[in-house]
Amino acid sequence: MSRTSADERLDSLNPATGDVVGSHPVHGAAEVEAAVARARAASGWWAGLGPDGRKEVLDQWRGVITRRMGQLGDLVHQETGKPHGDAQLEIALAIDHLAWVGSHAGKVLGRRRVSPGLLLANQAATVEYLPYGVVGVIGPWNYPVFTPMGSIAYALGAGNTVVFKPSELTPGVGVWLADSLREVVPDRDLLQVVTGYGETGAALCRSGVDKVAFTGSTATGKKVMATCAERLTPVVIEAGGKDALLVDADADLEAAADAAAWGAFANAGQTCAGVERIYVHERVHDRFVEVLAEKARSVHAGTDAEAKLGPMTMAGQLDVVRRHVEDALARGGRAVIGGADAVGDRYVQPTVLVDVPEDSEAVTEETFGPTVTVRRVRSMEEAVELTNAGKYGLGSAIFTADTDRAEELARRLRTGMTSINSVISFAGVPNLPFGGVGDSGFGRIHGADGLREFTYAKAVTRTRFKAPLNLTTFERTAEQDTMVATLLTALHGRASQLPKLPRRPLAALRDRRGSR
Repeated sequence: MSRTSADERLDSLNPATGDVVGSHPVHGAAEVEAAVARARAASGWWAGLGPDGRKEVLDQWRGVITRRMGQLGDLVHQETGKPHGDAQLEIALAIDHLAWVGSHAGKVLGRRRVSPGLLLANQAATVEYLPYGVVGVIGPWNYPVFTPMGSIAYALGAGNTVVFKPSELTPGVGVWLADSLREVVPDRDLLQVVTGYGETGAALCRSGVDKVAFTGSTATGKKVMATCAERLTPVVIEAGGKDALLVDADADLEAAADAAAWGAFANAGQTCAGVERIYVHERVHDRFVEVLAEKARSVHAGTDAEAKLGPMTMAGQLDVVRRHVEDALARGGRAVIGGADAVGDRYVQPTVLVDVPEDSEAVTEETFGPTVTVRRVRSMEEAVELTNAGKYGLGSAIFTADTDRAEELARRLRTGMTSINSVISFAGVPNLPFGGVGDSGFGRIHGADGLREFTYAKAVTRTRFKAPLNLTTFERTAEQDTMVATLLTALHGRASQLPKLPRRPLAALRDRRGSR
């Protein structure tokens, strides 16, 4: 039976209790297209407000979210099961990003003059970034406020209207966000929500929106791309991750282990940019594992007041976590903390695995649970090679006392983002782009790149005076062609005659890098 029938309802459930949190319609293609049409009708007005007018609206919306943060946080808690403190943290980050968007959109996207070059010196040249029109956003359930707002806020700030399809596990959060903006602008369809399952998301891809921003698994991201390709609709894909943490011999092990525990276990490990692999220099490996184990023992998942971790939001993810842990153990891995018995019916307790083969599922595939593998390496060179061997390339982290060394290592990691002596901090900096490479997707949200992601570049030239040497006419003479060739040779011909740079011996490079 199709899951887009007019009378079907979607119930969101509390993953800790199974209680119904809310009931929502399952929107079909006709309803999605109607929402897009309403968004299209409002897009001209919204774009016409300009950066200052949009900033005023976004600032008011930010105020509504901030004043009612407790209400939204409780809804996030109910639909995802995460602790109230964690819900508040993601809302706070979303508020900070929303403030940045309002303050910076005009400067980032506004018209600016560029040099026309010597051959077209009679032209005035400008570039600006204009909104697409209507953006479709398909959001995840693990951070149902912060993650989709990374697309919603930036798309709105760039002058687009938005149709948002939240996860079927967290539809209430999406509806709350749209309703809160409607309180500020009740007569314009700036942000609308369509609820449902995968069919609703597919309908949004086919609805005629001008761009789609997707966050979710790599497998679903490929389906979104294929569907959007039917209409040549551009997409930005933020997919899965298998982020690595590198710990050098000189690292502060207490700080590194504390960050590793947070990166691996927070939000029950349901973080795309969370820590899932750790590569530790052999000189400090054993001590690091001891400290990490102590940190893991200090937190647990449950419903009691002391619990720091909530349940697995999506029940099916329990099977993935169980399979990865069992595969790691069957292939010679060892559980320092947790293990197969740590995976329950709703909760997974923190699990630290060592001696796990690099080709096991626990190392190569996204686990998305509170588990982490720790591997001993001879050097940071080996750690970089192992990190880059994976198919994902979202985030990464490095702990070392040598910050210059860390910067060098960071540039060599094939990931979109790297934190030095912290984890996941790049996500909280509004000025920085967020996104990955490889199976982690492409395109960027956040920062100036995130604003430009939801625009197209508009280039304009204007003739300022009659060109002394007109190159774009059939009346151009052979003498003028000769003048152009002479001019180009004088300006650029020497570039091909530069001496070759001396080759540096490999031994010198090895000495500079050090063995570590």
